[in-house]
Amino acid sequence: MRKKYKAVFFDRDGTLVRGDREWNLFRDRSLEEWSGKKFDSSYDYFMKFFDKVSQGGFPFAPYKTLEDELAFFRQWYLYVFEDMGITEKTAERADLLVDRLWYLKKHPYAETVEVLEYFRTKGYKMGVISDCPPSLELTLENCGLHQYFTSFTASSLVGAMKPDPAIFYAALEAQGVAAEESIYVDDYPPEAEGARQLGFASFLLDREGVQPESEWTIYNLRQLVAFVERGWA
Repeated sequence: MRKKYKAVFFDRDGTLVRGDREWNLFRDRSLEEWSGKKFDSSYDYFMKFFDKVSQGGFPFAPYKTLEDELAFFRQWYLYVFEDMGITEKTAERADLLVDRLWYLKKHPYAETVEVLEYFRTKGYKMGVISDCPPSLELTLENCGLHQYFTSFTASSLVGAMKPDPAIFYAALEAQGVAAEESIYVDDYPPEAEGARQLGFASFLLDREGVQPESEWTIYNLRQLVAFVERGWA
């Protein structure tokens, strides 16, 4: 029996878009020039100071607006400066890095627009579900993808991060569909699996080809089109 899907939901980073390599390089080189030390660009280092800001009792943490988000990351930089021994022009330099909005710069993958166009022409509802700050919509406007979506579910606004069911249910409610009527794709295994457990047809996007193969693993977004073209949606 064929199954009819009504909506397609996408993760943002690593799924629809990638970060700006040139800007990341600018950030890293600036921090290293100012400190004389190598910058640790790892996720763990990022989260170390992310958590410190979050737990610092600041009025902008947790952030719920774009203004709060900017203030949050300005403080994040100030903590990084302190850790790296950067003591000169700290306010000016934090403003410089925040004003450049390195965390907003995103670039669609080669097949992203093609796939979104396909689902739009077929009448699917489309939404983004992302563990991210309130700038989710702005990032998609900046890279030309906003027009394809009618819901933008950000963890910072929902108050829950994937794979917490709450964020998936918020996205489903925004589109007026059930999980069983929805396709989801994410590049992080626990999040793809979390959606699948709720009833989504949920795919793990493995662009690097490092995850174990399964019927729910794809290697680029075009394979979603192949899935629905086979008659399952």
